Amino acid sequence: MMTDPSPEHGWLRKLVGDWHYEHEFSPAPGMPAAKLMGTEKVRMLGELWVICEGGGKMHTGHEMNYLMTLGFDPNKGSFVGSWVGSPMAYMFVYEGRLEDDGKTLPLKTDGPSFTDPTQLAKYQDVIGIIDDDHRTLTSQMWGEEGELVTFMQAKYRRA
Repeated sequence: MMTDPSPEHGWLRKLVGDWHYEHEFSPAPGMPAAKLMGTEKVRMLGELWVICEGGGKMHTGHEMNYLMTLGFDPNKGSFVGSWVGSPMAYMFVYEGRLEDDGKTLPLKTDGPSFTDPTQLAKYQDVIGIIDDDHRTLTSQMWGEEGELVTFMQAKYRRA
């Protein structure tokens, strides 16, 4: 079955290229944030998917590499994807819809809880397009009161 590219697939092309990132990451809610740097290479897989591959040093000093996939499923009417990273045995599966501003893509997922890795928690990664050469990624989790708590904020600039 062939899928014709949609405007949403075109939106994914904004991510394509070589990027440098800096991010602030808190190893657990309430802990001080560490500043980290890394690189990411984003390429298209055909006309329907982007593959984001990157890495850098973690707050522990160990190297971390990751792979993210993103596409748009016209049957669901939403963006879909996945994220895997070298320090974890868990695959995060994404689903989300582009906000009306055309620049913000919140992606909901479940993953291991910070407080009990045997339990799943609800998370959200938000991709924000600032301009052709700058974007952000904000990682959040839902707190006990139903509020979103940010634990990682990355700023990307095109290399």
